[in-house]
Amino acid sequence: MTIFEAIIQGAVQGLTEFLPVSSSGHLTITQHVLGINLEGNNLFFNVMLHIGTLVAVVVFYHKLIWRLIKAFFSIIGDIFTGKFKWKELSDDKRMVIMVIIGLLPLFLLFLPVPGTGMKLKDVVEGITDSERNFIIVGICLLITSVLLFIGNRISHSTIPLKHAKKGGDTGRTSLNVVDALVVGVTQCFATLPGVSRSGSTLAAGQMRGLDKQTAFDYTFILGTPAIVAAALLEGKDALEGGFGAIKADLVPILIGMVVSAVVGYLAIALFKWLLKTDKMIIFIVYTAVIGIAVIAISIIELNQGINIFSGTPLT
Repeated sequence: MTIFEAIIQGAVQGLTEFLPVSSSGHLTITQHVLGINLEGNNLFFNVMLHIGTLVAVVVFYHKLIWRLIKAFFSIIGDIFTGKFKWKELSDDKRMVIMVIIGLLPLFLLFLPVPGTGMKLKDVVEGITDSERNFIIVGICLLITSVLLFIGNRISHSTIPLKHAKKGGDTGRTSLNVVDALVVGVTQCFATLPGVSRSGSTLAAGQMRGLDKQTAFDYTFILGTPAIVAAALLEGKDALEGGFGAIKADLVPILIGMVVSAVVGYLAIALFKWLLKTDKMIIFIVYTAVIGIAVIAISIIELNQGINIFSGTPLT
C-alpha cells in the first residue's frame, strides 16, 4: 500500500463513518476501484481506520462522554445502595441506560444461522466478500437514501410537543426503551456495506418522533461502543496472520489512521451543521446517485466478467 492510497482510504473512512453515506460501502467502492483485497495488512489497516474515527468521536463528544461515564458509575452506586429509581433518573443517567439498551440488539448478529454452522454476521460478510456481489452495495446505498428521505420528511411533520426545544424544533428530547430498541435494531443492518449506520439510526430516531439534535447525539454516542467492537473483532482476525506483512506498511497505516481521525472530526461537525440547517437533501440525493451508479457498474462487470477498473477477473 502506498502513502497516497492510505491517505485516500483514511479520508474516505473519516468522511463516510460519520456522514450518513456508509463508510463500509464507500470503502468497498474505493477498494474495488483501486483493486485492493481485504486480506492481511489491509484488514489490519481497516481496524486502524476504525480507531482513527473512534478518536474523532471521542474528541468531539469528550464532555458528554465524560459525563456519561460518571453517570454510569453513579447508577452502579445507586443500585448497590438501593437509591436507584427509574422515574428520578437524570438526563445523563437515562442516556446511559438507553445506550446500554440500544446496544443489546447487536448480539443478534452473533446468533447461529441454522444449517450453516455460521453466525449471522459471518453469513452477511460472506455474501458481500465477493466482487460479484458488488451490486449489493448499490442496493444498500439506495436503501440508505430512502431511510434518510423518510426520516427527513417525518422530522418536518412531527407535531411540536410541550417539552420540545424553542426555535421551531419538533419532536421529543427524551428517549424511551422502545426508541432505544428500534434504533439499536436498525444499527444491526449497518453490517451491510452501503447501509449507513449514522444515517439509518438517525432516520430511525426521527421516525420514532425524536427531535433532530436528540437523534443525532444518540446516534453518535451509541455508535462509539459499536466502533470499538468492530475494531476488536477485525483486529483479532487481522492479527492471526502475524505482524510480518503489517510491519512493511506501518507508516502508511499510521498516516491513514491520523487522516481518518482528523477528517472524521470535521465530518461530524459538518453533519451536525447540515442537519441543523435542513440540508439533508444533499445526502439523500448523493446516496441515491452513487447507489444507481454502483448498480450500473455491477451489471456491466457481471456481463463482462471483469473488474472494469483493474481489468482483473471478478472473484
